[in-house]
Amino acid sequence: MRETRMKALREPASVAVALALVVAPACGRVESAVQSSEESESRRSEERGIQDRQTNASVVEALIGGGESWKTDFSKISVPPKEIVSGGPPRDGIPAIDRPSFESAAEADRWLEGSDPVLVVEHGGEVKAYPLAILIWHEIVNDNVGGQPVAVTFCPLCNTALVFDRNVAGRMLDFGTTGRLRHSDLLMYDRQTESWWQQAVGVAIVGELLDTELEFVPANTLSWEMVRSLHPDVLVLSRETGHRRDYGRNPYVGYDDPGGSPIPGFFTADEDRRMPAMERVVALDIGTGWAVGFSPLSEARVVNDEVEDTAFAVVWKSGAASALDRSQVSSGRDVGQTAVFDRHLADRTLTLEWKNGSLRDVETGSTWDFAGRALTGPLEGQRLRSVPHGNHFWFSWVVFRPDTRVWSD
Repeated sequence: MRETRMKALREPASVAVALALVVAPACGRVESAVQSSEESESRRSEERGIQDRQTNASVVEALIGGGESWKTDFSKISVPPKEIVSGGPPRDGIPAIDRPSFESAAEADRWLEGSDPVLVVEHGGEVKAYPLAILIWHEIVNDNVGGQPVAVTFCPLCNTALVFDRNVAGRMLDFGTTGRLRHSDLLMYDRQTESWWQQAVGVAIVGELLDTELEFVPANTLSWEMVRSLHPDVLVLSRETGHRRDYGRNPYVGYDDPGGSPIPGFFTADEDRRMPAMERVVALDIGTGWAVGFSPLSEARVVNDEVEDTAFAVVWKSGAASALDRSQVSSGRDVGQTAVFDRHLADRTLTLEWKNGSLRDVETGSTWDFAGRALTGPLEGQRLRSVPHGNHFWFSWVVFRPDTRVWSD
């Protein structure tokens, strides 16, 4: 028997079989042990990751949460926490308007002056106007225009009057104020996930919806005189807001001094000196940043340009007061008003100009109003598409879009 076994082991095939019989069980035990060890390490790594995220979230919340109760997922943050500072009031200390009421143009005429700056939103056949004399005290209005849920926002420290679609990833959000600022700009939060949003660019920087972008809704800041002439049936946000505020008074007197600067405690980033920090700009994000200062624009009155295959015209007209100059909003110096239009119309690209007191296109001589409607000429009845834009202070635009191309004549 022994000789037979030894003879078998001397045969190559038999050697392989024998080794398999001896080694396989051992290998199985080793592999099982290794797999078990790897699974244990994976579990420990996952647990450490959870603990690290929880620790990180606690640290971030301690740094920026202000001791308030938040449901925000602070483990998700895309900016250095040190850039987020208190603006003074706590969360919702500047209260959003959630149930806005409106009045007719005739009713609004009783308290609005022709120079009053008003943010205008048009959608689905409906036009609504939001006086900065009210927005300056509330900063956010959750509303609906022509069937579209919108967040109408205004950050006085950045002069950013911007409107966003409240439909996000299949749900409708409504917004409040966090009481925090980043680069002097309002940080909003949505009440559904309590993610924090950078108002100037409409991006979530903290929380569950991190890096989600809000869709801009075209809106123009125009004088009340311009608005009522363009839209006689406009609905105007009423002062009956449910809050007691001195609507019409400006609590930021002299803030937008052209030779001034942002408040140091709220803005610590390096300044881009291509324009003065407090220069108002017409700012667009069309694949890249683009801006023109109000100073050269008020001289040119119309700028025709093209960026990333988008041909657009920026139009300026006098008549709108600065909301941030004197004690009464309507008494502020005249900084003008702007609109931006896509120059593509059907199969042609138009070039706009001011001529004989009217806005005209060079190609057909048709005249246009500040809502982009052709009033006379071959294109009468046609309308140019409005391009979303803002009238930021330069510092508050370029800090978020440092790659901005600045227009010069």
